[in-house]
Amino acid sequence: MKIYTYRTIIEPDEKGFHGFVPLLRGLHTVGKTIEETQKNLREAIRCHLEGLLKDKITPPKEQDTIETIQTFTFNA
Repeated sequence: MKIYTYRTIIEPDEKGFHGFVPLLRGLHTVGKTIEETQKNLREAIRCHLEGLLKDKITPPKEQDTIETIQTFTFNA
């Protein structure tokens, strides 16, 4: 059994919450609550990984990425 760990982001939107996984491109889901969105993300990640493994594609790993935060200042 292998363990995969992914960073998820949940943001409020007009109908509740939008969740996505930056490393797994195209993996997006929604929910009315944060908890529902987290549940939907777990299910979506599981399905995505099953598809990759079925196609014999090695799932990406978080340690292969670089995360930065950039700050911008504007005179408006």
